[in-house]
Amino acid sequence: MSVNRCVYLLSRSHIRYRVCASTAAVANNTTLHPTRRTFEKLSSRHSSSNSSSRPLDTSLFVPLTLKSDAGGDGTVGEELTQPLDKSELLKVLNRFYKRKEMQKLAADQGLDARLFHQAFVSFRRYVYTELSISIRKPQLYHVPLHAKEIFPMLDCMDDLRKISDLRVPANWYPEARAIQRKIVFHAGPTNSGKTYHAIQRFLAAKSGVYCGPLKLLAHEIYEKSNDGVPCDLVTGEERISVDPEGRLSGHIASTIEMCNVTTPYEVAVIDEIQMIKDPARGWAWTRALLGLCAEEIHVCGEAAAVDFVTELMYTTGEEVEVHNYKRLTPFSVSDHAVESLDNLKPGDCIVCFSKNDIYSISRQIEVRGLECAVIYGSLPPGTKLAQAKKFNDPDDPCKILVATDAIGMGLNLSIRRIIFNSLVKPNVNEKGEKELDTISTSQALQISGRAGRFSSVFKEGEVTTMQRDDLPVLKEILGKPVDPIETAGLHPTAEQIEMFAYHLPQATLSNLVDIFVSLAQVDGVYFVCNIDDFKFLADMIQHIPLNLRTRYVFCTAPINKKQAFVCTSFLKFARQFSRDEPLTFNWVCRHVNWPLVPPKNIKDLVHLEAVHDVLDLYLWLSYRFMDMFPDANLIRDIQKELDGIIQVGVCNITRLIRATEDQPTPAENTASTGLAVLDTPPLKRGRGTKNQRKDPRMTDSSLSSRLVRDGLLTKELLQQLQREWVREQSQHGEDSNSANKGKRKKK
Repeated sequence: MSVNRCVYLLSRSHIRYRVCASTAAVANNTTLHPTRRTFEKLSSRHSSSNSSSRPLDTSLFVPLTLKSDAGGDGTVGEELTQPLDKSELLKVLNRFYKRKEMQKLAADQGLDARLFHQAFVSFRRYVYTELSISIRKPQLYHVPLHAKEIFPMLDCMDDLRKISDLRVPANWYPEARAIQRKIVFHAGPTNSGKTYHAIQRFLAAKSGVYCGPLKLLAHEIYEKSNDGVPCDLVTGEERISVDPEGRLSGHIASTIEMCNVTTPYEVAVIDEIQMIKDPARGWAWTRALLGLCAEEIHVCGEAAAVDFVTELMYTTGEEVEVHNYKRLTPFSVSDHAVESLDNLKPGDCIVCFSKNDIYSISRQIEVRGLECAVIYGSLPPGTKLAQAKKFNDPDDPCKILVATDAIGMGLNLSIRRIIFNSLVKPNVNEKGEKELDTISTSQALQISGRAGRFSSVFKEGEVTTMQRDDLPVLKEILGKPVDPIETAGLHPTAEQIEMFAYHLPQATLSNLVDIFVSLAQVDGVYFVCNIDDFKFLADMIQHIPLNLRTRYVFCTAPINKKQAFVCTSFLKFARQFSRDEPLTFNWVCRHVNWPLVPPKNIKDLVHLEAVHDVLDLYLWLSYRFMDMFPDANLIRDIQKELDGIIQVGVCNITRLIRATEDQPTPAENTASTGLAVLDTPPLKRGRGTKNQRKDPRMTDSSLSSRLVRDGLLTKELLQQLQREWVREQSQHGEDSNSANKGKRKKK
């Protein structure tokens, strides 16, 4: 078999390639964060690109072999040839693969070593299965023709790079660039009045928009504004217009993702600007900062973001006016750890970083005859507000709060002392592994600042730890300066993905986003936000027939992918939508088994929280596809009712915990509710953090420690038992010695 025949077979093999992204490609080749550099290098990074000369990530292109269409005249002359020897054929093919002229031709056509090797492997498989192809004598020029056939994306690579060029994002917003905006940065720590001053300017303006990170914050501004200034509310799941006829007001309070960058305003307020570096949501702050069409942009946040915002505004030609604020009330770090729940005082807030700790500590507090409020992230907003009101009420017997870091934003709480139950927070790294990371200075300050707020009954705040060993670590963390903000997030738009799909029609949405990120060119101060949640949803509904724009919108829905019921509901919503069947109120009620009853245990409470998230998902989709989700008002009514049911459960959370503990199959309940308090699996330590340390409560599994932790024993009782045990052992030893002496005398 000649080399010419091999070339001919390679040119005739009908191999098509589809684009797909493997897990390894995402893990190893999609780096979302640029390398952190010092601020002195920021200006030079604007003129650089991190991918303009970057080679194509060819691991994203995996070959797909189709059945050969060799036939007809392709078998002419077969009777004149002898059966091919596969071992001899392999030698010929390998020599063909190693020929320098072959590799040079491949490189000239944009085929790197990976793609050329994939083509060869696929070609070899093809030849082995199609040995009846007749011998012809083509020339080497068939190779570039074949390369164009099996890798058609090479012809449009320049177009793909142009579409994914994310450099100079300020130019994406012509309305904002058409005016000269005034940028005012209100910089200061928590409880410094920075947001208050920005809101005062917002209320005094003829028109304005507030952009906050949470629905709770948007609701708060909406309610305060309407005391004297008509203000509408716009969130992903809710639209409230104060005008009875639905006309828009001059003022709008919205979540950051929902702000309109084409509507002109006199004043815009962007709250918590330091979240511009958030790996998942940072793009929303970048879009608001660069794109809001307002005469004045009032930015509120940490002083660590001032230099970075100033640098970004150089690209728009806008100066930044900085107003610095100091904390209105002092807070201090205690010299003593709490060490025991017996030392709790009214106004204390114990901050935990997991639901398991919330459940355990709430149970222990109840054993001591105290009542506590509970706040954590997955609770509905109404329940959080109800628990905050209960804790703040001076006439309510509830004087202790147990909460996660969800209290860091959006809630006004009357806290005297913040107590960190732990300084390590479970996170999931880029490989999907759980690890423990010590909280950052920014996180510690955000949480600690909730103590002794200006509007609360406690005019001075205090912060400490539960464990004695954690206190010096906390002091070290709070003593460090906050790391400066150095990067801002970006995210591909639906229009960009649609243009990609035009050139790569066989690619899935998940594949398209992967390729976009691989080819994306960004200035050094920007990064492409994490797209793992987007891809998770895209893969989940890939088999459902939806057009690309609809599929994109579905995949941007804010859902908790850890909740199996929420993911199942998302899938059913998409399937029902694809059938062009409206999702009616009755259909949703059947799906969630409405009406629901108050929870009997923690498992029931977790399920009710998931149902609330499903109703949130319906409302979110109803504002994007009104015809297909027509019963938003009815769904909102039952969601409010469900919020009340969840409030009943949270108020009785210790009873639910006891009911869960008393069930006959605790292992199953633990698996379904996450109540793995006693048997916490080992977590990997985070990398690159100096103060990383294991939580002692996660490693100490002795019976005595568990009894103390679960509130069945106090440390004082434990010490008394130890003393009694020592005395009994000593007395038993003396009695044994006396008995042994008596035996020796008898002998």
